[in-house]
Amino acid sequence: MLNRCPTETSKFTGIGAAVFFTGILAAFSGGYAFYTVFDNVWWALGFALLWGTIIFNLDRFIVSTMRKRNDWLKEIFIASPRILLAVMLAIVISKPLELKIFEKEIDRKLVILEEQIFQKEIGEIESRYTDQLNAIEGQVTALKSEINQLAVKRDDLMRTAQQEADGTGGSMKRSAGLIYQLKKADADQAQLELNALKNRNEPLIVSKQAEWDALFAARQAEVAGLKKNPWDGMAARLEALRIIGEENKGIYMANLFIIALFILLECTPVLVKLISPRGPYDELLEIREHFFKNHNLEKLAEMDHATYEKLKYYSS
Repeated sequence: MLNRCPTETSKFTGIGAAVFFTGILAAFSGGYAFYTVFDNVWWALGFALLWGTIIFNLDRFIVSTMRKRNDWLKEIFIASPRILLAVMLAIVISKPLELKIFEKEIDRKLVILEEQIFQKEIGEIESRYTDQLNAIEGQVTALKSEINQLAVKRDDLMRTAQQEADGTGGSMKRSAGLIYQLKKADADQAQLELNALKNRNEPLIVSKQAEWDALFAARQAEVAGLKKNPWDGMAARLEALRIIGEENKGIYMANLFIIALFILLECTPVLVKLISPRGPYDELLEIREHFFKNHNLEKLAEMDHATYEKLKYYSS
């Protein structure tokens, strides 16, 4: 039909070129994305060819199934699902190429994010042990505090007894008499209680300290065994690009313009088909389709009539 409409050749050649180069762009994008994930050149080349072919055929199908009518609004309504599909394809195609364009910035951000993740993992390990270590430290402190309190009491009693003996306190008379003996007995009793408390608490302190040392060593061993896992996959790079865009308005705007450019490129075949005027090819195509439709209706009518005549003959 194009041979019968030579003036339409340039228009459809332009639309076909737009579809073809969109497929080429998709092949580059898909190949880079596959290489980023699997780090294999040959698999990336194979996937690039497959992805480019898929996008090429989708775009070709979208454009070839559109029909030019005299109602422009109706054409836009009919083409809206195809435009939406083209926008989605453009976003998918643009992402890997955006990652390549901002590769240096993304690599620097990935180093920072990797270190942040590593420090977060260390913090999670330490927090898991912190409560237990703090509880043991609290128990040890309480045991030592009991000993210190009784030691202070013992010292006060001994000082009071000594002051009673040398006349610097108490009755203010230098004497080792009954009052001194009573105070000395209190100090000796406090010493006995202190000794008993030490015999009871000190083994517990040693045991708790050994438990604390074991937990601390386990925490340090777990932290030392922690390794930095490479964080440079496709999802990590997308996350890094998002963070970079939030931190840098220039990169954010550039990212938006790149997405808009790819959306425009992907929608170009559909838009060209929409804005192009109805030409001889469209008229001829409508005539051809109308001819086949009427031809089929005519054949169906002939078959129905023949069947009716047969039924009428047999019934008579």
